[in-house]
Amino acid sequence: MPTPIGNLSEMSRRALEILGQADIIACEDTRNSGRLLQHFGISKPLISHHEHNQETSIPKIMTFLEEGKSVAVISDAGYPLVSDPGQRLVRSCISAGIPVIPVSGPNAALDALVASGMDTRHYLFYGFLDAKSSRRTRQLETLKSFPYTIIFYEAPHRIEAMLSDLYSVFGNRNICLARELTKLHEELIRGPVKDIIPLCAQLKGEMVVVCQGAPEEENTVTLEEAAEMAGQLKAEGLSTKQAVAQTAKQLGISKNELYRFVVNKER
Repeated sequence: MPTPIGNLSEMSRRALEILGQADIIACEDTRNSGRLLQHFGISKPLISHHEHNQETSIPKIMTFLEEGKSVAVISDAGYPLVSDPGQRLVRSCISAGIPVIPVSGPNAALDALVASGMDTRHYLFYGFLDAKSSRRTRQLETLKSFPYTIIFYEAPHRIEAMLSDLYSVFGNRNICLARELTKLHEELIRGPVKDIIPLCAQLKGEMVVVCQGAPEEENTVTLEEAAEMAGQLKAEGLSTKQAVAQTAKQLGISKNELYRFVVNKER
């Protein structure tokens, strides 16, 4: 179940009830979760379950579940499984026929999206890009043509390098950089990525980057105009097929459609 990403008032009554009823609580950091539970007056056995100990933590949790105990899974902040551990555990439960019950709650990606001013009708949550620039760049190349809003997570010490790679691959698209969401110093910085990069050195806190999707390429050249361009190439000695192929490639239009138009026009 989700836990607050900053403002403790976002802890729902249902989440508190379930935590109070659970036999065991699996969490990323027992110290962080211990302080959260103490704030709400909840005292339960805690088991550490994070990205680096899943080989040992999942069998322990599965044993508790098979014994009939109830286990609540939480992350340090936000929604488990959303760029946080939990996916392998859920799959193990499903394979064993153990019910998995989701509980609604805080999510930084959606908070940033709805406040970003970007198109919210269609979007992709990507999460964290690779920490290494060369790999991060390759990942961004695969997303370059994606037409919808993209949501990234990033750590404060990598945000400047990440946005620099984003600018290199995507160009100067509009973004919304959201940081410290729901906390005292919450900030949403909107604008072209090139303008935001110089600000990054002073920024702290976990980051959400909401990025504009790839712009639609508008081709204002008509088939009539394209046919005239192909005709000029033919006058220079190219065959109809060669002239059409070269024109279509240059304009980014359908070669077959232009060829049919040119042939019909010549009849």
